[in-house]
Amino acid sequence: MPCPEVLVPLIDALTPRLHAVLDIRMAQHAVLASNLANSDTPGFIAKSVDFERALSLAMDPPERPLLHDARHVEIAGADPRKPPLMEEDPAPWSVDGNSVQPERETARSQANAIQYEAVSRGLSDHLAMLRFAVSDGRG
Repeated sequence: MPCPEVLVPLIDALTPRLHAVLDIRMAQHAVLASNLANSDTPGFIAKSVDFERALSLAMDPPERPLLHDARHVEIAGADPRKPPLMEEDPAPWSVDGNSVQPERETARSQANAIQYEAVSRGLSDHLAMLRFAVSDGRG
């Protein structure tokens, strides 16, 4: 009898993918919060998660993860817990080289929260449908 981890993709390939999207959205939240926290730090460069690339890496991970050694060069996106980031250039009027624009970061944070909530609700509904199917419609 195959173990449950092997059966899950056969039964439900959507759930792990929705979890991956939620993980990326959580990482984006952490990055945006860091940007806002450093809005007054001279020379701080704002970052954002490269969502498309992170999602691509999450949906099609390498078959064998690379072993990490302190002498290795870090490869962006190689570790699914560290999604690839993009850096924002400072605005031409930035005096101290800080590229954080609080209004932009706040808007991105709100959009990210809405997207997280939508995927979370979709995952919840999907799991409810699976429970209904497993219970033979007696849910």
